[in-house]
Amino acid sequence: FVARFQQGVLPEEVAEITVLAADELRRLGFEPCVALVSHSNFGSSNAASALKMRAALELVRARAPELAVDGEMHADCAVDEAMRQSIMPFSTLKGEANLIVCPNIDTANVAYNLLKATAGNNIAIGPILLGSARPVNILTSSATVRRIVNMTALTVLEANSARQPELL
Repeated sequence: FVARFQQGVLPEEVAEITVLAADELRRLGFEPCVALVSHSNFGSSNAASALKMRAALELVRARAPELAVDGEMHADCAVDEAMRQSIMPFSTLKGEANLIVCPNIDTANVAYNLLKATAGNNIAIGPILLGSARPVNILTSSATVRRIVNMTALTVLEANSARQPELL
């Protein structure tokens, strides 16, 4: 699961999307293990995007203290626990991240497409829109028949789980 959002987002927005994405993973039956990724690895840079991810981490920890989350870290540390523990043994994240939150949409699109092509045999569920009032998702122009079926099934699941008694 790769969280994506527009350029120029604030740490508060990164924190909000992180919590929303973690809630979505739980709803789908997965316990979230969240990595806030950056070009910086646990404070190795003080560039604006690294500082944004560090600030977002503190906000997420305050808002959802039960959430397994750490960062800012390199993407390889996010998915390789042994590497992360050897480089940063103080990391609180255990296991491989199943939710990767990127600092901007460019980074997220690169990560999403690389993961889709290398780990997912070019099969993806997503992009998933979070925070809307009603179940809605989008399909990109490269969507395969399988992705269309997957996204339709996800949207139906969302519609059925979000039903209110007054709507029945």
